[in-house]
Amino acid sequence: MIIRTRFAPSPTGSLHIGGARTAIFNWLFTRHNDGKFILRIEDTDRARSTEESIEEILDALSWLGLDWDEGPYRQSERIPIYERHVQKLLNEGKAYKCYCTPEQIEAKRKEAQKQGKIYRYEGTCRNLKSEPEGAPYAIRIMTPDEGQIEVEDKTRGKITFDAKEIDDFVIQKTDGFPTYNFAVVVDDAEMEITHIIRGDDHLANSPKQVLIYQALSYEIPQIAHVSTILGSDKSKLSKRHGATSVVAYRESGYLPEALINYLARLGWSYGDQELFSKEELIDKFTLENVGKSPAIFNPEKLLWLNGWYIRNKPASEIAELVIPLIKNKGFQVELDSKLIKIVENLRERVKTLSDIVNSADYFFTDEIKYDDKAKNRFLTSESLPIFEKLIQKLSKPDEFTVEGLQVIFQEIIDESGLKLVNIAQPTRVALTGGTVSPGIFEVMEILGKDTVTKRINNAIYYIKSNN
Repeated sequence: MIIRTRFAPSPTGSLHIGGARTAIFNWLFTRHNDGKFILRIEDTDRARSTEESIEEILDALSWLGLDWDEGPYRQSERIPIYERHVQKLLNEGKAYKCYCTPEQIEAKRKEAQKQGKIYRYEGTCRNLKSEPEGAPYAIRIMTPDEGQIEVEDKTRGKITFDAKEIDDFVIQKTDGFPTYNFAVVVDDAEMEITHIIRGDDHLANSPKQVLIYQALSYEIPQIAHVSTILGSDKSKLSKRHGATSVVAYRESGYLPEALINYLARLGWSYGDQELFSKEELIDKFTLENVGKSPAIFNPEKLLWLNGWYIRNKPASEIAELVIPLIKNKGFQVELDSKLIKIVENLRERVKTLSDIVNSADYFFTDEIKYDDKAKNRFLTSESLPIFEKLIQKLSKPDEFTVEGLQVIFQEIIDESGLKLVNIAQPTRVALTGGTVSPGIFEVMEILGKDTVTKRINNAIYYIKSNN
């Protein structure tokens, strides 16, 4: 048997953490078993589905590296297939036309609520002697009045539902479009899906879907419901917990490897191992190691993991990734040895690509803006002789390297009796505008002799003009 799984998002918004994890679990399970991963867009909600959401979902999956073997199929293009299956059930007496209006159903539901009962459609149209001519209708499937409905769950074991709790539910709406549960079953059967891996919020749909499989005489795929993702306060995951869309994480400077690694470990484990390459995840992922308990989303851990990947990927790859972010700030930059050196020096203290970009302005701008506190403390008359000595020594034709600069600073230390920090901090403010940067010698080497000389001279001019 060839393993066939599917990821079937509804394009009513962005691809968020929960959906991304479902896609990752399906993709890893499929690749582990040399199967086929199918992408299906469930866009029958015409009021909420948008082309923009579809494009964003496809873009997010591609960025994560979750390639698909078939699709993307669209449910909106498969209406004749659903109609054929509806007609089959009508012909076999397993479904019927329902002429009850939404207003009538809603009135009965409210009445049941007043009585403290759960409304269950009473089968008003199940045995109609005559049908109203020209009246709109939905299609309902006939469900058993007694007995049990069993769902074999790969992560939770056998789950049993009471058949009498499920009424004759609608499988085709009055507009001719299928309901969610019906379309899902028909698609999974027609696409020969062998394993369904989905969030446990779909558990309540399982008994209805089992009844549809049985009515259509289709084999039920193996089903695994994965745990809910909760925020740190154990409530439903939301933006206030730091969770957002995949595209937003990308734009914030996260790496796909970090997101894949983190989300794969959110409800799945392999001993105490935390760091996994994609190849390791494929090799080790099984449904047996998927947990039943809710997973807790920890944005700080994801951030740490992202920083680890930034530090451990080749600097040239990180440099290439930050180019568009730097250009978005209005700087012209290209992949060269200077940019790679900048990345090498900045990435040890950052956690996102955006952190690199936001702390690198002084490498690309022609004009330094001094931080108020930094200039008031360090660009003072006391720093003037330091800068003048530095300009004097930089005028010599020595090699402008970290090693050469260390020698120059040591000479100033010996001549002035100052400590390195008393020289380095004023120089750092003069060159970067602030008091935080990589090592001062590395910064100077990257900037180059001409730029360093120009900026120190500018600092001298500033001090003389303001003191």
